[in-house]
Amino acid sequence: MRVHVDHERCVGSGSCVFSDPSVFSQDDEDGRVVLLIDPHVDPDRRQSVRDAAFRCPVGAITVAE
Repeated sequence: MRVHVDHERCVGSGSCVFSDPSVFSQDDEDGRVVLLIDPHVDPDRRQSVRDAAFRCPVGAITVAE
């Protein structure tokens, strides 16, 4: 599974950080999402990454199986 973040679409809501703060963070300057891992998601983090993509209010996070 791979995760992709569209930084232009991100509005900095922080919902992804609540889903998994070990995978997502927010930029100190503009609040937009920062991916803390390699785009290839480890099996133990897949569900939280899917949750983050689902919760993103603007669809800035996408996953590909």
